[in-house]
Amino acid sequence: MPGTDLSLLIEAALESGRIATGFAGQTVDRWEKSGGAGPVTEADIAVNRMLAKELQAARPGYGWLSEETEDDSTRLVRDKVFIIDPIDGTRSFIEGSSTWAHALAVAEQGVVTAAVIYLPLRDKMYTAEVGQGAQLNGQPIHVSERAELTGASLLAAKPSYAPENWIGAVPDVARAYRPSLAYRLSLVAEGRFDAMLTLRRTWEWDIAAGDLILREAGAAISDRAAQPLLFNNPTPLLNGVVAANPVLHGNISQALRT
Repeated sequence: MPGTDLSLLIEAALESGRIATGFAGQTVDRWEKSGGAGPVTEADIAVNRMLAKELQAARPGYGWLSEETEDDSTRLVRDKVFIIDPIDGTRSFIEGSSTWAHALAVAEQGVVTAAVIYLPLRDKMYTAEVGQGAQLNGQPIHVSERAELTGASLLAAKPSYAPENWIGAVPDVARAYRPSLAYRLSLVAEGRFDAMLTLRRTWEWDIAAGDLILREAGAAISDRAAQPLLFNNPTPLLNGVVAANPVLHGNISQALRT
């Protein structure tokens, strides 16, 4: 396995894509998780199995947090931890869409230090490591510079626009949506959309990789109360996410009711 955490994650993401695309277009076995946590497929499990084996063999001292692995509290005493979503956007995967992604990250003392989001059917690999900028397929990316909230392009689910979430009127924005949360974060990082937000409590594995990619692309990213995101929490849930360039992020945060 390669030497740096980022190169390790890139190789693991490529192998994840090879495994998952082997299932894509077929009728895969699927079932619903307990507690209304959504669907899972045999592809999710196959990717997770490979990642758990290869990544933990390469970094035996790292903790492990994955959507498809029963949580183990030993991760809380590790300085570094893998935070993994084997397939983000499982519903899209089942439907035959191309907007699902593999989201892989390493966090150290709660801060993400290496990250990859890979969409194999779209041939898009977003990467970042601390202090080295963010890239899409090896080319630098940067968030948009739009400052005004009115008219901004915003990636968010319909419930986010409920009037009770806003101090004043619901902002007049260009509304858009993508099923994969990791992909939404990446699209803001590359400047194709001005901002994204999700106001519900959100699992760390949906956010961790995008957190670093956005920060390295020049974004500000926080929870819905404008607090910094920290990872590897005992309960790995975050209080929503808001991401945009720093000025627009501030304008959104001031408009939100917390």
